Amino acid sequence: MKTRSFTVIVYKEDDMYIAECPEVGTIDQRETIEQAIAGLIQQALSAFLVHLFVIVQ
Repeated sequence: MKTRSFTVIVYKEDDMYIAECPEVGTIDQRETIEQAIAGLIQQALSAFLVHLFVIVQ
């Protein structure tokens, strides 16, 4: 199985935390760092799996 690594950039804007994954192009915004990262992981994983599905077909 091949291992992939992705960058996560987290910063605070006003009262929200923004998490970005530049390799996948996803962004999530939540009230806590943990929530922002968890939401980002869900979005990035979904986008990555959709991309793989399109390639396989």
